[in-house]
Amino acid sequence: MKRHIFRKRQGKLDQKELELEETLFHNANGYLGVRGSMEEGSFHETLRGTYLNGVYDIVDMPQAEPLYGLANKKETLVNIADIQTVRLYADGELCTPSTAADWHGERSLDMDGGFTKRTLTWKSKAGKKVNVAVTRMASFTRLPLFVLQYRVICDQATLFRFETEHDCNVHNFSDPDDPRLASVSVQHMLPQEVTYKDGLSKIVTSTARSGITVATIVYDTFSLPILSSTEKESTAAISRAVSFSAKSNEELLLTRLVVCTDSRRWKDPLKTAEAFLSDARQAGIPQLFAEQKAYLSAFWKYSSCEIEGNEILDEGLSFNLYELLQSVGKDGISHLAAKGLSGEGYEGHYFWDTEMFVQPLFTLTQPKISKNLLEYRYTILNKARENARFLGYSKGALYPWRTINGEECSGFFPAGTAQYHINGAVAYALILYYLVTDDIDFMQEKGLEMLLEIARFWYELGNFFKGQFMINCVTGPDEYTCLVNNNYYTNVSAKYDFHWAVKLYRMLSKEGKATAAIAATGICEEEIAAFEKAEQAMFLPYDKDLDINLQDDSFLQKKQWDIKATPKEKFPLLLHYHPLTLYNHQVCKQADTVFAHYLYEEYTSYSTMLHSYDYYERLTTHDSSLSPCIFSIMASRLGLHEKAYAYFKDSIEIDIHNTHGNTKDGIHTANMGGSYLCIVFGFAGLRIKETGIYLYPYLPTAWKGYAFCLTLRNLHMHVHIHLDEIALWLEEKTIQKIFLYDKERTITEKKISFQLQQRSNK
Repeated sequence: MKRHIFRKRQGKLDQKELELEETLFHNANGYLGVRGSMEEGSFHETLRGTYLNGVYDIVDMPQAEPLYGLANKKETLVNIADIQTVRLYADGELCTPSTAADWHGERSLDMDGGFTKRTLTWKSKAGKKVNVAVTRMASFTRLPLFVLQYRVICDQATLFRFETEHDCNVHNFSDPDDPRLASVSVQHMLPQEVTYKDGLSKIVTSTARSGITVATIVYDTFSLPILSSTEKESTAAISRAVSFSAKSNEELLLTRLVVCTDSRRWKDPLKTAEAFLSDARQAGIPQLFAEQKAYLSAFWKYSSCEIEGNEILDEGLSFNLYELLQSVGKDGISHLAAKGLSGEGYEGHYFWDTEMFVQPLFTLTQPKISKNLLEYRYTILNKARENARFLGYSKGALYPWRTINGEECSGFFPAGTAQYHINGAVAYALILYYLVTDDIDFMQEKGLEMLLEIARFWYELGNFFKGQFMINCVTGPDEYTCLVNNNYYTNVSAKYDFHWAVKLYRMLSKEGKATAAIAATGICEEEIAAFEKAEQAMFLPYDKDLDINLQDDSFLQKKQWDIKATPKEKFPLLLHYHPLTLYNHQVCKQADTVFAHYLYEEYTSYSTMLHSYDYYERLTTHDSSLSPCIFSIMASRLGLHEKAYAYFKDSIEIDIHNTHGNTKDGIHTANMGGSYLCIVFGFAGLRIKETGIYLYPYLPTAWKGYAFCLTLRNLHMHVHIHLDEIALWLEEKTIQKIFLYDKERTITEKKISFQLQQRSNK
């Protein structure tokens, strides 16, 4: 089995490089996230932060013209405390690259062990050589736990001093010139209780407006006898200075255990944190790291996706998959933010990104995690109902475009609330989960209720005109084209949702299993019949002359943006041109109609998809990181293999090589999920249909092969494409029916090989 590890040598430590490394080497587990700041700090102001998924505060979002219904406040992820500051002094000199006579260092992410490591070889002005190794871990098995180990060895006898801090006097980052970040820097955490005793510091804080209590506990131990120790307490922080005498080549080890808890999940966060700390201390450090390794061994067994013949891309793919595991909520209370827990971009908000780009990965490999994500959407269903009423609709539910706890946090409604296709994303995730897992119990208890409320909203949002069902004044995925009529993506999503709401309602009703959904919604047969009529009459814009699905009714009426003539420094366009200028042109920020063809190909022809791809590709800037992966998948499906591979490379390298220049603000979780989709739904041609599982694989000419695993109805099927062969087998002693190139095959635990088709590019 291959090792999953990412290394980066440290060079010039300017601000941009430090901020980037803080993201790439952050530690997270889906609940707790700690940016990979240098423990000792630097002379540059970076984005130091610690976050808990779903822990938020409320900030004002003033509207210049406060019209009815415009959001005037929002939820925002908060920086809860600084729990990582450790400064090392050797004979009075601060051990940091900026003070060294000479130094070299490296950072690494061990994705099998689940920890990061920073090494520093530092030479003092007196010629002493100090070796530092810092290991950090956010536990996947004990979600509130963060571990930091700081090892020091010097080639000569040395007087060392550690200065440590535990500080809740922290702020969130801001950039008023970037709409993807908060516009003002705010201190959200207010101290309630600060105590210290015998190496154990406890701080209890509360968010300023949302009223969420957070407890952070820090416990430090040292491997050498303490010469002296001084502590300082304030109303918001605890600092400590501890001195040691080390012999030549004698190791000094600081072990820091950190526990963070919150009142959204636990009634008494402080007592809960104390219990977690007690359990961790009793388990011991070796056991904690052993648990981490065992957890990841199980994850990689079923979630690894490997590339043969290109180590760089294979490394990037492993990195992306691991980052998604670090980012995704696993408790049904939280979801997955656009930047995970790696930074403050998009303020920790949950978008459609999860359902459309990331959740398919977990549905196909870790269905329990996928179910937790759907559980979260169910917990905010009532708020989605309230959101629909707030907008004036008498029935149904509208999920907020961006949120943490269910409130709409989008201040710019043309590219926010008007993206009603968020409902389609939630429905798509529900249906995919059901098709892959056959979890009829979840659909009976919660899924059907969600689908019915989504269908109700679509029905009231649209209307019949001249025998066709139309949906007006919406914004599709392309945020450079807002408030249009009959966006193809939106309409076809609604058609698909209507179909499944009706299908599952009737199937479960026949089996006597729809009573919970009927009781919760008060749905009646007349409404179900109306949904069916709307599905059949749905208007899907089409231009016969061009043989394309129109992005919306008015798209062809606009002049085309000259992308080739636009200076590179003017991208992304949203930061350099007024929205109305963009809306008045044929120009796309990202895949829109092309995306719809990937998701709902059964509603159009190959010819129309091919012509649409060619047409929209010329007009798409890919200013959104969500775009290249979709163009890659559709290129694969259309036989455009060279384009598919080129777009895949663009997608997989966005964060690991910082190609968009903004990874400092956090990883691009949707794109990371998209790089997986490129392989499984693109190169391997996976389709999940009512009629079964379909594969249409081909092999990019630059590779020797690729492999992945699918979890289908609790069975684990391995897929290995190598040169001209496809090998399929199950881990269990049973059978699984799939379609390979449209021919039904029976897969068993015995590896079966088939001939690979579509080897050459078209």
